[in-house]
Amino acid sequence: MPQSFEELVQNSPLPVFVDFWAEWCGPCQVVAPSVKKLAEEFSGQLTVVKIDIDEQPGVAGRYKIQGVPTLMIFRGGEVIWRTAGAMPYAQLKAEVLKALGS
Repeated sequence: MPQSFEELVQNSPLPVFVDFWAEWCGPCQVVAPSVKKLAEEFSGQLTVVKIDIDEQPGVAGRYKIQGVPTLMIFRGGEVIWRTAGAMPYAQLKAEVLKALGS
């Protein structure tokens, strides 16, 4: 049985990188390959989750998502980093490394 988003971020032993996105969002399409690359590069060190705000408006509402893409990193259920808008891969990777304590 799939766990809820809240259970995932609360119970994950790894930091959780979340991409709140939407199909109709141009910048979301721009950032998607970088998010995929992070998932591959940090496999086993980071959990990467994509939340479609149109399919899961409740989750988006709980985290007060105002625009997409909104990118967040959770550790121990707490948001430790958050930004809105597309950003280059190198910048995303730097934030992930900080979250991992590297």
